[in-house]
Amino acid sequence: MSEPLIRIEGISKKFTGRDGAATTVFDDLYFSIDPGEFVCLIGHSGCGKTTILNILSGLEQSSSGYVFVGGREVDGPSLDRAVIFQSHALMPWLTVMGNIAFAVSSRWPEWNREKVQVHSQQYIDLVSLTGSEKKRPAELSGGMKQRVGIARALSIQPKMLLMDEPFSALDALTRGVLQEEVLRICAETRQTVFMITHDVDEAILLADKIILMTNGPHAKIAETVVNTMPRSRTRHDLHKHPHYYRIRNHLIDFLVDRSKVFASDSPDYDPRHPPLVTPGLDPAAATLAPAGTPLVAVK
Repeated sequence: MSEPLIRIEGISKKFTGRDGAATTVFDDLYFSIDPGEFVCLIGHSGCGKTTILNILSGLEQSSSGYVFVGGREVDGPSLDRAVIFQSHALMPWLTVMGNIAFAVSSRWPEWNREKVQVHSQQYIDLVSLTGSEKKRPAELSGGMKQRVGIARALSIQPKMLLMDEPFSALDALTRGVLQEEVLRICAETRQTVFMITHDVDEAILLADKIILMTNGPHAKIAETVVNTMPRSRTRHDLHKHPHYYRIRNHLIDFLVDRSKVFASDSPDYDPRHPPLVTPGLDPAAATLAPAGTPLVAVK
């Protein structure tokens, strides 16, 4: 087996309020991400999800613990890690080509203009924005702006793509289309991704593993859920797979009930080795469906 690309070892984050009192948002987190793996993090607001992403990106420092990318400790931002934020964060005075070319030039400052544009065009084509190269952000829809953000992040060929609820501000139809675009792109590029989401179905569609956080303060990683559905899944046939409701019910059961009462002081809990669970392989998990949830029988 290959070494993990990302290793999180015992990180915690504390904030000091105006009264001088310290609040520990999360504490003693351990997890790893393998090359080419798509990992989603789910938890209630206040558990420190975005802070974890910012620590991974180097935009914030943890209060304790270590983060390693490719065997090297993270001590600040790097072009090896690209971030896609909730908002598109495009430069409004630049065109689609200009926004992406700016990132490419930052990554390879020795390249001439022609080489930068040829490289940028590959990623414009990858996100299906061919023909919109000369448009500025004000001329684009919300979904198109996020496509530019995705292309810009991928164009620098990062080791790690960090996504902070990138589709949360979009309408349902656009969100679904972009989710499938991300699935396609990650399959083509074998990109390693760490993504924050509140959407259970989005996590099941995109992720290979789903990390579940308990409620803050003093949030912990309760467990990691392995997505046992095939990678060839689409949002149209997701619900038809026999593992779908088992995984979905397990995630919802955690978010509604178990995240609030999780006992991290249990003698069976080891933060260095959070439980790795496979609800998709457990037929009993299908019995947890909330009242009114349609179950699909698959032969």
